[in-house]
Amino acid sequence: MTAAREQGTAQAAMAGRRPSYRDVVGLLSSAQKTAAPGSPPYSVYVNRPVGRLAAAAAFRAGLTPNTVSAISFSFTGAGILLLAVAPANAWVGLSVWLALAVGYVLDSADGQVARLTGGGSMAGEWLDHVLDSIKIPSLHLAVLLSLFRNFELGKAWLLIPVGYTIVASVSFFAMILNDQLKTRHTLRTGTPVQATTRRSGIRSLMLAPTDYGVLCLVFLTLGFHTVFLTLYAAFFAANAAHLLLASRKWFADFQRLAAPPAAVSSKEPQG
Repeated sequence: MTAAREQGTAQAAMAGRRPSYRDVVGLLSSAQKTAAPGSPPYSVYVNRPVGRLAAAAAFRAGLTPNTVSAISFSFTGAGILLLAVAPANAWVGLSVWLALAVGYVLDSADGQVARLTGGGSMAGEWLDHVLDSIKIPSLHLAVLLSLFRNFELGKAWLLIPVGYTIVASVSFFAMILNDQLKTRHTLRTGTPVQATTRRSGIRSLMLAPTDYGVLCLVFLTLGFHTVFLTLYAAFFAANAAHLLLASRKWFADFQRLAAPPAAVSSKEPQG
């Protein structure tokens, strides 16, 4: 969509002429944020485009970003509760995946609705992060309950969702902390932090196990206990390895940002 059309659509909305659903989708497409280097493919190529369609529908329905966040959390919470208390069979697995997937789509949509309505607020960002901080550990604790109630396993297997809870929570906290520290650095120095990771399709695919949307797909195998446990354990191992490697890189990045500029010798080179 051209800048003129984007401006015209926004002006039409403000003037009281309701933009069409197609216009809103086009406006969102033109204002889409650039994906970070190496972003997992599901979030970028599946969840974000579907979230755009949901955001357009929410905008035309007059929903606020915080309302979309609340609806998103309702779907996610329903999926987590079902996983924790229901039998571990194929139909429950399908229902859990559907609830989590819809919640994830709407989690993408709330920010896009915020951009349509003039940008998000600090309160909205706070709410979004707090809901995510509830969702992330609760999902793995629900897996723990499901394994305990429905799977015939040795007690050592129950340590996998416990470990996954820790890894997922630390990863989320580190991501938020990274953004905050980089913002502080930019405000203090006036120099934006440049990405140190190059875009790579292979790297993006390797990060697929760290993508929440891909994890949701694993619950489609909930009725096949051996398959589910194998996939879930493999995802845990992949996420733990990624956190260890990424933490080393992040720490080195912040050490570099904190280091004083290299001293420049004032001595003229000998001719």
